[in-house]
Amino acid sequence: MSAPPPTPEATACLIAGGGPAGMVLGLLLARAGVDVTVMEKHADFLRDFRGDTVHASTLRLLDELGLGSRFAEIPHRLIDTIRMEIQNQPVALDLTRLPGAHKHIALVPQWDFLELVATAAEAEPNFRLLRSTEVTGVIRDGNRVVGVTYRDGGGELRTMRAELTVACDGRSSTVRSAVGLVPHSFGAPMDVWWFRLPRHPGDPRGLGGVLRAGHAVVVIDRGDYYQIAYIIPKGTDTQLRAEGIEALHRVLVAMVPWLGDRVQTLTSFDDVKLLDVQLNRLRRWYADGVLLIGDAAHAMSPVGGIGINLAVADAVAAARILAGALRAGRVPTWRLARVQARRWLPTALLQAAQRGIHANVIAAAVARNEDRAPRGVRLVGRSTPLRRLLGYLVAIGPLPEHAPRFARRRG
Repeated sequence: MSAPPPTPEATACLIAGGGPAGMVLGLLLARAGVDVTVMEKHADFLRDFRGDTVHASTLRLLDELGLGSRFAEIPHRLIDTIRMEIQNQPVALDLTRLPGAHKHIALVPQWDFLELVATAAEAEPNFRLLRSTEVTGVIRDGNRVVGVTYRDGGGELRTMRAELTVACDGRSSTVRSAVGLVPHSFGAPMDVWWFRLPRHPGDPRGLGGVLRAGHAVVVIDRGDYYQIAYIIPKGTDTQLRAEGIEALHRVLVAMVPWLGDRVQTLTSFDDVKLLDVQLNRLRRWYADGVLLIGDAAHAMSPVGGIGINLAVADAVAAARILAGALRAGRVPTWRLARVQARRWLPTALLQAAQRGIHANVIAAAVARNEDRAPRGVRLVGRSTPLRRLLGYLVAIGPLPEHAPRFARRRG
């Protein structure tokens, strides 16, 4: 393999973080003719139990970008119904009536999705992805952010100037801390244990879950295995691990009896990963020379699996609003405000929905004091139109974004 070209010391747009928001924004801006550099602190995208749910709105975007056929070649599972049992009330969200070609969501390893987008972006001459490159801070000219400090793959500290820095570096954003922005936390009643169990031929397909007084389990069909989310009360990880792995086995069998023939494959808590659930949002997503999108601007709960798709929508809106200014070489702060103005309402609506589910469904389930489904859940369980509406909000969401014309390609 030939050595990479020397790292340029300046770029029009510097994107911190190679997650879904960062990679999609990089691809779109590169197709707009903008010189763009993405810095990803890891050498690859291989991280377990990251968000793997690609919803209909994002699948449609891939079609518009000419990447739909390539996505189809990646191993994935299509889900057209989400089945839940909430305190003995069955609820099935029907996705088969969604508008457009994709009447489903896709479950795909996030690293495969990111590699797909990265490969498409790297075909553009003005795009570069710097792996093993960690943004460590920002550089300023007066009050304006004009680039970043970073540690390269060899451990050397360097700087790169940029007309615009975009923070796509997640819930613990280094860029956000460097510019002194602090999100408002809405709190969450739960954390999540993630782990895998084998899937056998003939086992149930799709995505489903069970919430009963004291416990909540979500089972996600990943083809040759199940990805399991076990919901625990906030802050109880250490206490529950002390009860031993057998206690988890017993709960799983009680909640989902047909898993009883395989729970013993989960031999220790070394295979159980904790997700510290956060739900927060910045009041202001920008400062002079810097924009924050995705989890850096608004951390989402795993409820509904909407985090990836909201982050991607942020990236699409940002590319459409900012591409022209970046080509012209100057991004006024009011344009950054326009990105927030475009994406604030759908973010606030979805977070409000998640907060409602936290308070009225999950908190009751994990508090061990409710054995009847909340009235709203019972109403949804009896109403087909409401279930279809909820399916739309999960799979497409409010104010969905389309690829700008400059980024569209034939598949």
